[in-house]
Amino acid sequence: MADNRRRPSAGRAGATAGQPAARRRREARRRRFRPLLWLKRGTQGLAALVVIALIGWTVVFYSYAPSLPEARELWQNPPQPGLTFLASDGEVLARRGVFQARIVTLDEISPYLIDAVLATEDRRFYRHFGVDLRGTARAFFANLRAGSVVQGGSTITQQLAKNLFLTHERSYDRKLQELILAIWLETRLTKDDILTLYLNRVYFGGGAYGVEAAAQRYFGRSAAELSLAESALIAGLLKAPSRLNPVANLDAAHGRARIVLEAMVADGRISRAQAQAAARDPALPVRYGEAGIAGWFLDWAARDLPEGWEERGTNLVVETTLDRALQSLAMDVVRRTLDGPGREANVGQAAVVILDREGRVRAMVGGSGYREAPFNRAADARRQPGSAFKHVIYLAALQDRWRPQMRVVDGPINVGGYRPTNYDNAFQGEMTLADAFARSRNTVPVLLLEDIGRQRVISTARLLGIQSPLPADASLALGTGETSLLQLTGSYMPFINGGRFQPPFGLVRVTTDSGRLLAEHRSDLGAPFLDAAVVRQMQSLFEAVVSRGTGRAADPGDRWVGGKTGTSQGWRDAWFIGFSHDLVIGIWAGNDDNTPMQRVTGGGLPARMFAEIMRQTPAPASSVPLPETQVATAPRPSTPASAPRDEGGDVLDRIINWLARNTSPPNVPDSSRH
Repeated sequence: MADNRRRPSAGRAGATAGQPAARRRREARRRRFRPLLWLKRGTQGLAALVVIALIGWTVVFYSYAPSLPEARELWQNPPQPGLTFLASDGEVLARRGVFQARIVTLDEISPYLIDAVLATEDRRFYRHFGVDLRGTARAFFANLRAGSVVQGGSTITQQLAKNLFLTHERSYDRKLQELILAIWLETRLTKDDILTLYLNRVYFGGGAYGVEAAAQRYFGRSAAELSLAESALIAGLLKAPSRLNPVANLDAAHGRARIVLEAMVADGRISRAQAQAAARDPALPVRYGEAGIAGWFLDWAARDLPEGWEERGTNLVVETTLDRALQSLAMDVVRRTLDGPGREANVGQAAVVILDREGRVRAMVGGSGYREAPFNRAADARRQPGSAFKHVIYLAALQDRWRPQMRVVDGPINVGGYRPTNYDNAFQGEMTLADAFARSRNTVPVLLLEDIGRQRVISTARLLGIQSPLPADASLALGTGETSLLQLTGSYMPFINGGRFQPPFGLVRVTTDSGRLLAEHRSDLGAPFLDAAVVRQMQSLFEAVVSRGTGRAADPGDRWVGGKTGTSQGWRDAWFIGFSHDLVIGIWAGNDDNTPMQRVTGGGLPARMFAEIMRQTPAPASSVPLPETQVATAPRPSTPASAPRDEGGDVLDRIINWLARNTSPPNVPDSSRH
């Protein structure tokens, strides 16, 4: 059988066999040193990759990194002014705006705070090069699974880079910029420098940037003096500064502080016993709750700050008129009223304004609670004052030679189809003007309005500081024009200061934190615009309301007071505006959605609130007494319905004829009660 196996050709075999020995030795050496050859070629390739990477890094760096400042510029604080509000006694009332304190070194910061920040924000801070690869990988895979950026994994260096140079946008481009800048910072600064800058620039909520500003903002002390509990609370704010702000959400801030304490234990920075002790006695912000109580006042007062104050680049000190004791008292009365009798009577909100003789706002409560209801019902809400507006009608009438003891008739009237009724749906016939005011009869002020003229009444309201739009119709007499509690309360001020008017104000002086004066309120009541006799007559009317009229519940029992009740149609608004020798107090009760209360009148809850505030407010040591309130008046006319006579003819006859023409049974609901 033939052998079909292949055999090497003679030529190849011969060539192999005939190779010189030297050539065979070279081939053997080449096979022996082949790994070294691979290493050489690998080194050359690696060098090429490094060059390419450096070129790529340079391109990426200059493409993504913003223009970078000199390292020394990083230590300069940007101008970010904040406001420190002082109460009338000079004590700090609240701090608002942006606060950037001086830069403090690590030696000037409590070790507890440094440890708390490192334990929660970057445990490996001193062991990485600006980027924690382990944390970055963890965040990358979490984001990959979520399909969006849900974790940062940022180091303190990266956070500093973001705060210094970048926005808070969550994107991969911004993250790449952050990585680049973090490495740049690590090459230019020491670790301690980076940590120092971070602690001085990071935001801690409440307008405070940096640990020194946060320590002063929340605890009224320097960062070096912070306790373990205080340090844990401040460090915890870094997770969500606004949401965890202890002034706005103390429970959430305490919950986060406990997590910080646990992280410090896990990192070996404090003992379990230390953490437990701090958790049992959590930190409380200084004067906790006071800023919330005064929030409405601060919002209102800040409107009068000098224009462009934010651009001045310095913190401001604002001296205000607020009396902390009166403010706390008014807030306490509002809360207890709403939680007790107010709840039973479907009263959802109440507001209080307290003014002194010169128009200083001593207290302002804009609702049930500032955190729950920050809308200012004292200054910004517009409601119908009802009969609390009647003082404007009577003042205009007294200036037109009407007198408190003149006789009028409470009876049915018709003014162009408008037929007001009284609270009791009855008419009491002949009475004095003073009695009509004290009993809050509705037909009489309409009669006065039509006699003296609507525009004159509106002009009188403007002189008293009521600037809200007012209807020029007969219903104006019963307070259908909407106004604010602040304006209405201010309109009673001339009756305790001799007939002068000063718009209510809350700011006394504004200075920079270095003491430079920027603005100052100069109280100048000027000459009286009301005649002294008219002021005394009005005082007698207001006194009658409390002594024998609809405001008897407002009598505090230990001092002279006067005032006026008011209730709008449908039990929607209840008012009492009253005063003593030194203060005017305005009170409103109602509901934001205008739903009716359960037959609450101004002579009820508001009057009782006034009496309670007045009883707990000590009388001034040297008050200027009001003029005599019992006013001697002109002789009583003999006719059943009367008005002053003038040189132009018999006004009384005109009114009697007018009543005869225009009286008819009432058929239109009253727009104002007492």
